[in-house]
Parts: sequence; C-alpha cells; structure tokens
Amino acid sequence: MYDSTSENNYPSIAQFIRKAFLISDNDAYNRMYQFVGQQSINRKLHAKGYIHTRITRQFMGYTDDENRHTNPINFIDKDGKVIYHQPMQYNTDSFDYSHTVKIGKAHLNSNDSLINEPIDFTSVNNLPLEDLQQILQSILFPLSVPEKQRFHLAKDDYTFLKQFLSQFPSETNYPKYDTSQYYDSYVKFFFQDSVHHSMPPNIRVFNKVGWAYGFLTDASYIADFKNNIEFMLAATVYVNSDGVLNDNKYDYETIGHPFLYQLGQTIYSYELKRKRKYTPGLNDFIIQYEKRNPDDTRPSIKDADN
Repeated sequence: MYDSTSENNYPSIAQFIRKAFLISDNDAYNRMYQFVGQQSINRKLHAKGYIHTRITRQFMGYTDDENRHTNPINFIDKDGKVIYHQPMQYNTDSFDYSHTVKIGKAHLNSNDSLINEPIDFTSVNNLPLEDLQQILQSILFPLSVPEKQRFHLAKDDYTFLKQFLSQFPSETNYPKYDTSQYYDSYVKFFFQDSVHHSMPPNIRVFNKVGWAYGFLTDASYIADFKNNIEFMLAATVYVNSDGVLNDNKYDYETIGHPFLYQLGQTIYSYELKRKRKYTPGLNDFIIQYEKRNPDDTRPSIKDADN
C-alpha cells in the first residue's frame, strides 16, 4: 500500500516498469509477475510465437508450486476506493522440463553450503536471446514483426516504454537514485565505460539487461541522433571462471562488462562508417526526458534489490 519512491507514495504498475527499466529492479519484476500471473505470462508469450520462452519463477526463493500462486490485487483511486479487484490466481498449466539444464561444477545452496555438483536450471525462467531481441523490436518497431507478435498497445503506452527504456537514472525524480551508484550507463552495457560511466550526449540506448549466476545479457536498440545512425545489438556472455554458482563471485567487472563494452564500441564504429541505402528516420525516438529537480532534498536510493 505504500511506495516511498513514487511521487504519490503509492505503488503502481507504471512505477514498477520504471524501476525495472532504469536499474533492473528485482522487486519490481516480482510485483508485475504477481499482477499478470504465471499462467497469463506464458500463454500470451507462447501465443505470440515465443514458444521457447518460459517464465516460472519470482526472485523470492519460492518453490515451483509456490510460484504458481499469485496474491490478490486491488487497484484504488486517490480516495482509497477499490476500482479493480483481482483475486488470487493459480496456474494449472504444465511445463515441458524434458530438456535438462545443469551449469557449473559446484554451487552454494540456500544455506550457503557448498554442493559439489552443477546447479540445476531445468525448471527456472528461460528467455532465449533471440526472443528477448524480438520482443524489444516488437515494442520499438511493431510493424517490422508479424502481426501475432505485436502487443497492440496504446500510443501513450509505447511512448512511456520508449522513455523508460532509454531514460537515465540521473534524469529521473521518482525513483530518485544515487547517481554515483546508479550512473547513466549502469544498464547500458554496450556503452558502460568503466572509467567515466557517462553516456555520449548524442546517443540513446533503448534496452533491457539482466545479470545473474555469471551471465550478463543486453538487448539494445542504439540511436545516434548526431550522425543519424541506428542499429540493434543483443548479446549474452557467461563469466564464471571458478565454475561455482550462487557464490556471488563472478567475473562481471574484469571480463564481462569490458567485453560487452568493447563489443558495443566495435559494432558502433562499424555502423558509423557503413554506407546505408536508406537513411533512418529517428523522429519517433526523440523523447522528452525528465530533468532531476536540483531542489529536491529527499535522500537518494543507494541500495536497491537488483
């Protein structure tokens, strides 16, 4: 019932989306999972052709059966009156777990005990990189994908998603993130310079990233408004040199981020020089971004769950 990061101190789907895109917030994901429900998430994604995508788990340490349940949800107006009620849900659909997925040579269990065998990912969330890229493309360029893959959102919804796929934490008032921790390139892996942490002023990256268990993923659309170029780039890397999972000892900073940055800059340099048959039109991606209020004395968020 209360969210101190929002302008009106109430939680909302819009605020969860902001958090998920701005810094890849885990709690925001859990809340949206609860609202949509495991059954609806998977049925709708599969209907759109993403048959290899499987969303089965929240970031809550729940069992497989617990993840099938979602809480009842109420939406209220400014006077506290319930304007929408959604009862609790339970997913009765089955999942195909016939393909076994085990990674690593050892892992820490929930009690931080070392288990000398791979960790079993057979029943966890599965989002192939190609599907993630296609989902992003269908949001940014709906006419470029088959009809059944489109989300058919309202114009304002598309504008909202574009804004927060590309807006920087330093521009955002709600949530108000500490920009020394959540700097502009924090979730822009292809432009995450480990020295400066700033973004080129002529570039916006519309993207979604993820990181867990030694995996780093980024699916991006990059628009350079000065040089009038655009391109999409998606990549996943696994950087876990000791082979132990769930120990929070991964090679993100030494291998993963430098690699993705170099990959992004290499492709960007190529795109700067590549001759194009058609000049891209970037007008739809010129967004009116927020500006951080310099008179806001609220404390900044330094430690989010992401």
